[in-house]
Amino acid sequence: MTETRITHIGGPTTLIEAGGWRLLTDPTFDPPGNRYAFGWGTSSRKTAGPALSTAELPPIDAVLLSHDHHGDNLDTAGRALLPSAGIVLTTRAGARRLGGNARALAPWTTYRLESPSRPTIEITATPARHGPPLSRPVTGEVTGFALRWEGQRHGVLWISGDTVLYDGVRQVARRFDVGTALLHLGGVRFRLTGPVRYTMTAAKAIELCRLLSPHTALPVHYEGWLHFHENRAAVERRLAAAPADIRDSFRWLPAGTGVDIGV
Repeated sequence: MTETRITHIGGPTTLIEAGGWRLLTDPTFDPPGNRYAFGWGTSSRKTAGPALSTAELPPIDAVLLSHDHHGDNLDTAGRALLPSAGIVLTTRAGARRLGGNARALAPWTTYRLESPSRPTIEITATPARHGPPLSRPVTGEVTGFALRWEGQRHGVLWISGDTVLYDGVRQVARRFDVGTALLHLGGVRFRLTGPVRYTMTAAKAIELCRLLSPHTALPVHYEGWLHFHENRAAVERRLAAAPADIRDSFRWLPAGTGVDIGV
């Protein structure tokens, strides 16, 4: 299995198709216009809808859910989809809240997707922190995911989840040979909390890629919400001054169209 197809549906939501498996990340399928509360007086409005509807999705074997408690990572329509998936892998707190087919993965623990007719995919939870130091009691538990299977040419497929750059994320570079990095960007911030960021900025993503040296970096989670403060144009401005190897590794996924990625 050498080719993997990734479809960017919108925000953090992607469909990953590999070796006959279909994995969905952070399901967000609500139409634009609604406002969602994020706690402690913060909120945001969705400005763009998904490129595909839930009715257009194939059967989903697993949902990789970075966290369940923010509407820009799991909204009403996305939540309604979860029971039809084979399994939902998420944080320990998220699995308790969701119940049903949700399974908790603590950082650095692994779940194996297995089938007699398909290659086994090892899914390892990776650390994430959705804000500055000591913010976890406010922002809640989040996770990333590293996917490994036999036949990968460039290394694991890593999904950062909603996180800032901190030592837990830097450990990913020390523990894994990352071939493809699906990076949640956007430089999220809120007026109430001033300049504090809750996801990676382009500058931090470039710093991280210096450590990871991925073959391919795929930005997601950068447009479609008012609290995303670095869109594609802002990321590209930063990339223009980045080293050539990092600049050339970034690849933009067209909305709603599957792209074959050499993983």
